[in-house]
Amino acid sequence: MAAARRSAGHGRRRVAAAFVGGTPSRAPCTDRRSGGSLASSPVRRHKGIGRTRDKTGRGPVDHRGPARFARPERPEETKGRTLTKIDAHQHFWHPARGDYGWLPPGDPVLSRPYLPADLAPALAATGVERTVLVQAAPTTAETEYLLGLADASEHVAGVVGWIDFERPEEIDTLRRLAAHPKFLGLRPMIQDIADDGWMLRPELDWAFRAICDLDLTFDALGFPRHVEYFSALLARYPSMRVVLDHCLKPTITDESPESFDEWARGIARLASATGALCKLSGLVTEARDDWRREDLAYYSDHVIEVFGAERVMWGSDWPVCRLRCEYAAWHETAVSLLSHLSVADRARVLGGTAAEFYRLG
Repeated sequence: MAAARRSAGHGRRRVAAAFVGGTPSRAPCTDRRSGGSLASSPVRRHKGIGRTRDKTGRGPVDHRGPARFARPERPEETKGRTLTKIDAHQHFWHPARGDYGWLPPGDPVLSRPYLPADLAPALAATGVERTVLVQAAPTTAETEYLLGLADASEHVAGVVGWIDFERPEEIDTLRRLAAHPKFLGLRPMIQDIADDGWMLRPELDWAFRAICDLDLTFDALGFPRHVEYFSALLARYPSMRVVLDHCLKPTITDESPESFDEWARGIARLASATGALCKLSGLVTEARDDWRREDLAYYSDHVIEVFGAERVMWGSDWPVCRLRCEYAAWHETAVSLLSHLSVADRARVLGGTAAEFYRLG
């Protein structure tokens, strides 16, 4: 297995120059851009791909789980600076509600209630002060339930909810939800829809126009195969504020250079041709049970390279992340993956970008 991982890493390093190119947009959702081809973009070697040592150069990164070699901040870097950590993607649910058809019956990790009191100790341990609560069921009733939890929580800054995009009569429901001070935007569960091009159906135009008109956000939940459709969607609605959930869910368990290349090209295309942002979340869930920091670094480095820290926000994807590790372990790993960035850029990824994108007061 170790040899296979090293071989996969070398393969990723060989293809790195092919997919990294272009300068990411710095002003989300201001211009209409065509999808374009990366072939004409300037080529820059991705400095993170294929590394066998951590960013400090002080040790290998082939251990499982959180890194142990992140450079501590110097006093002059932290003096007088306040960093508000924001978890840009977490869930609450109660299976007894009946909304969650995707939950595996009897699953020892996921098929149980997850409520604010369950998350609070992890937030306290990691210093995360605020969170963005994201829908996990395709019902408006769940969105209203989450807004109720948000109202009673000192940590939840806002809710990304759900409405039925295929029912134009839901516009009144959307307007009512949008009037709630903690309602941030919408997330249709595109990853579960059989038609990959669903979001481009003309009959859904009312929903996307409403998102723009009501100044809401759109969480894009999909896979690498959705890249061309998301690109077309953002060209159609250039004023829509869009963030890609979970780095578009790369298949980290597939260690072939071809799989990495497909994902890397696609997400680089979205970074250079659209104003979308990206959530550094969900990576551990897509990895193997015996995941290592190095496995995730290939992906996080590429995301930071093509989007820039000002367009990347960290999220836990709790409690789904518990399929691979606890909240604190993923948080520690993420902080380590960002240790090569400047203090200002780390602050953006760990809170600033989410605060700006979701307009958290």
